Amino acid sequence: NTLEPYISDFARFSEGSGRDVLEIGVGMGADHVQWAKAKPRTLAGIDLTPRAVDHTKVRLACEGVSSDLRVADAESLPYADASFDIVYSWGVLHHSPDTQQTLREVHRVLRPGGVAKIMIYHKWSLVGYMLWLRYALATGRLTRSLADIYANHLESPGTKAYTTGEARAMLSQFREVNVRTQLSFGDLLQGAVGQRHGGVVLSSAKALWPRWLLRRAFTRHGLYLLIDTVR
Repeated sequence: NTLEPYISDFARFSEGSGRDVLEIGVGMGADHVQWAKAKPRTLAGIDLTPRAVDHTKVRLACEGVSSDLRVADAESLPYADASFDIVYSWGVLHHSPDTQQTLREVHRVLRPGGVAKIMIYHKWSLVGYMLWLRYALATGRLTRSLADIYANHLESPGTKAYTTGEARAMLSQFREVNVRTQLSFGDLLQGAVGQRHGGVVLSSAKALWPRWLLRRAFTRHGLYLLIDTVR
């Protein structure tokens, strides 16, 4: 993906070869196809919406690969303890009402030594700052918190974002935890990002945005928290 080249480096799809892999939140199936092509021993995927599962099934069939796909809730995974070597989730668990519970479930279904690769949103991000400027500063509501801004103006209602410390605290039951930030295409105002917030100001910002500077000076203010853990 030209907008998100870091996904492949983070996921390391080839590591799924010969292993039992679960993806939580298959979405449109783009990443799930890559896991399937890595030839895992078994591959499973869940999503909360039947539409996403059906779309992913069609996509897999077009590629000549398969997976055990189910409609299920990340807060109560339909798998036995210690079922997987790898659990992967990109941009999903921060939408759950109880993100902490989803991480407990990830821990439960992983085998000892198993790896979880998870992306959740980062609180101190350029995206968050831009949304705050528009929906707090520009409206005279200076006391609005970033948590409120994310919950009401970023993707689905109730979307959450976390500091690196909060993420580590939620993952304290894992033996190893590595957390780093990543500038997203939203932070860099690339592609079709921001359409729901569109206007002259956004169009002008996209044209003038100093992406080279942001990549150098604001690496710790990306929207994505990339989390690698070992159970």
